[in-house]
Amino acid sequence: MNSPTSTPAQPGSPGHGRIEAIDFARGLAVCLMILSHGVNGLLQFEDFSDWGMVPVHAITKFSSSLFIMVFGVALAVAFVPKTGTPDWPRRRNRLLWRGLVVLFWYKVLTVVELYAQHDREAIVDTLLYRNFPSYAEILGFYAIALLWIPWLLPLWARTPALLRWASPVLLALASWWLLEHFDFWGIPQLQALLVEHPDYYTWGQLSRGPLVLLGLLIGGLVLRYYGRVRTRLALAGVLALAAVALLVAFRVLAGGDLDEQLQAIARNAGKHPPELMFMLFSLGGALGLLSLAIAGGELLARALRPVTIIGSDALMAFIFHLTVIFVLFREVLGYLHSVSYAFALALSLGLIAATAAWIWLLQRIQRR
Repeated sequence: MNSPTSTPAQPGSPGHGRIEAIDFARGLAVCLMILSHGVNGLLQFEDFSDWGMVPVHAITKFSSSLFIMVFGVALAVAFVPKTGTPDWPRRRNRLLWRGLVVLFWYKVLTVVELYAQHDREAIVDTLLYRNFPSYAEILGFYAIALLWIPWLLPLWARTPALLRWASPVLLALASWWLLEHFDFWGIPQLQALLVEHPDYYTWGQLSRGPLVLLGLLIGGLVLRYYGRVRTRLALAGVLALAAVALLVAFRVLAGGDLDEQLQAIARNAGKHPPELMFMLFSLGGALGLLSLAIAGGELLARALRPVTIIGSDALMAFIFHLTVIFVLFREVLGYLHSVSYAFALALSLGLIAATAAWIWLLQRIQRR
């Protein structure tokens, strides 16, 4: 069950059928999510050890920005070059179908997340978008994005370069203006879906859209420069410099409150709706990890094969790890609020390995 946003190798690039470095980057994002979900799914923040909040749970905040950005990278590499070809409608429909598949599993995992701790009415409200889950919610963002972004890609391919490069900033400003000045007809759930709302744990299509557009821009550069080692390393270097710049800006703005800022970010402060300090830290780390993946290329992707395997089928990784957390760990084994932080962290690290093994096994079966 590989994603249609997997990244076929381009002329001059290594590998046969995929750019595995992008699978590796996606895998890093999902592994960080599993680490966060595994511990948060069993313990409250008050039960976390001080040494775990920073750096462990601060670093996991790189994951959402990286996951959404790599979504754009994969679209740019695998689909944007095909928008002018006769088979584009088939490829577009493949993305739309993927969106429906992800939407189905998002709803299933919503029930998995809520069934033991919430009544039927709360679950129905969540399924009907009157409320939102927490752990499965990024799949909701991904599903909706796959239902409208495919229609945007042909326009993106024809857009002048200057406007493309300005688009993440323009969309971010538009999202901020809507958040501050528009009431969305008094429907907070609609605001949550588009630009986010402080009362709902959602990923807004417009508020996180700049990350997708940034990924599309980076993906265009990957398409052009990945095939040669020198140009690939140069691209990775530019991304690393951008990461450093964002993290330095975070450090400067934090001033003497650096530890307090990191502690707050580890506890999700500024995550929904996205605030400046959270995004400087999250996007800076995400660009750093993406730089590492591109610099390492296929060699690093194969050296850390379990991470790449997870990134090759992110949907299955979500299905597996959320089911294990909420069904096996919480209900069958009774670990909810009853284990130590160190034990929950060890379980989460083991869950990353188990997720990779499960996806590898399924892929082996499918190939046969």
